[in-house]
Amino acid sequence: MKLNKITKAAFCMSLLAAVSCTSNFDEINTNPNGITPELLEQDFNHIKGGFAPMFNNIQVLTPEWVYQLQQGLSGDIWSGYMATPTGFAGGINNTTYALVDNWNVYGWDYAYSNVMFNAFDIANKSKGKYDQFYALSLILKVEGMHRVTDTWGPIIYSKFGSPETTIAYDSQQEIYTQMFSELDFAVAELTKRVDSGEASVFTSTDLSGYKGDYKAWVKFANTLRLRLAMRIVKIDPALAKTQAEKAVAQKFGVFTTNADLFKIVSPVYTNPIATISGSWLDIRMSADMESILKGYEDPRIATYFDTSTQFPNEYKGVRTGIEISGKGDHQDFSGIGAVVRSKETVLMTTAEAYFLRAEGALRGWNMGGDAKALYESGIAVSFEQRGASGAAAYIADNTKKPIDYKDPNFPVNNATAVNNVTVAWDAAATNEVKLQKIITQKWIAGFPEGQEAWSDYRRTGYPKLFPVLKNYSGGTITTEFGVRRINYVTSEKAANAGGVATGVSKLGGPDNGGTRVWWDVNKANF
Repeated sequence: MKLNKITKAAFCMSLLAAVSCTSNFDEINTNPNGITPELLEQDFNHIKGGFAPMFNNIQVLTPEWVYQLQQGLSGDIWSGYMATPTGFAGGINNTTYALVDNWNVYGWDYAYSNVMFNAFDIANKSKGKYDQFYALSLILKVEGMHRVTDTWGPIIYSKFGSPETTIAYDSQQEIYTQMFSELDFAVAELTKRVDSGEASVFTSTDLSGYKGDYKAWVKFANTLRLRLAMRIVKIDPALAKTQAEKAVAQKFGVFTTNADLFKIVSPVYTNPIATISGSWLDIRMSADMESILKGYEDPRIATYFDTSTQFPNEYKGVRTGIEISGKGDHQDFSGIGAVVRSKETVLMTTAEAYFLRAEGALRGWNMGGDAKALYESGIAVSFEQRGASGAAAYIADNTKKPIDYKDPNFPVNNATAVNNVTVAWDAAATNEVKLQKIITQKWIAGFPEGQEAWSDYRRTGYPKLFPVLKNYSGGTITTEFGVRRINYVTSEKAANAGGVATGVSKLGGPDNGGTRVWWDVNKANF
């Protein structure tokens, strides 16, 4: 995606609504009766206008069908969180590993035209002059674009905005190196401003719920660093340890209370999953969620899902990758619950920070606590976030396990439980079992943010999920390992074919859904 390919409409999105775009891409309308550049720059409005589209398109909040194609029919499914009762494209689609190019293009295009473009624009207007805005834009850029590189692998990152006809891709290793550097700058810049007592100029523009609090943004940046550090643990364990310990040791630290978590607070838009599930009936509880939550008798199930209308007072999930003869076969199973019927979309929980630290402690890193205590704190803070009671008893339970899945309409879809671990910490267990417990609870706590859960599943293999019954990938994606990435999109191949070729050369395998990205190493977790 090249800057000179972005439409005039995308440029206009980065400006205030009061400003019009002329036919000249580089000039602002200079109508003497309109808003002048000088007026626009008052209160930093020429910079602030670019933040809203960044916030609103990390996960696309509107229109809902774009979110459905950006993530709903990919990461949300492949993570084991959700399933669809709808047999899109005759059942030959992402859910059965036949990747649909004209679906998957939206995750790429919306990220570049909204997140990356506005980060570039804000940097041009603020870097070296108003570095508090530049720092904030970098944090949002890393949050938005790590999802893109984790989905595709090599992408355009450092060279975004180049006027060249062909723009080369960065390797994922190069991208992660730059993201860590960008977080370094952001943390140092905002910490300096907190220490000086400087009042925030971001309050009216901040859609995160932090109300412009620079200290809160630093804690988010630290926790984001911790997430990225753990992502690379199998490909570069030394760097992973260094970055993780750096995140925890920074003076403001990482998330510790639910007031810290990162969310998008929209004055207008409800989480799009509410419409996709509640109105369109296109997304349901997964069989994996049913197996795990019902097996553990997890009280968070009542917030995550609605009971089935076909089977009153029961939670019923749909298995992914099955034969779907008609939508009516499963559309009245459990829909997504109150967790999405809100104008707040959570993208990083405080529970995740505790589970990341628990895994780090398990690996011998200095995480400010031992693995058991951090693991149990992660569960407790998730219960608190979801308003669930009984955390202490749940944490101590060493008998309950996930249950077998039974499809009451089509027994051919039945499956024996695969994620056979209890909740209670077991000091005598192997590190592998301990990790499985950590990631399983992290998976439960992170719902419904499927993009991160899919990345964790690829990295660790946990929680163990039911395999698809229908695999239409033509042999490029194995049923055992599932989708590892998305192939490069048609819009990019048309606009930057030479650049795509550099991406494929850095990918280390063919451009298909079975090739692993850089950090997704096929080896043991320990």
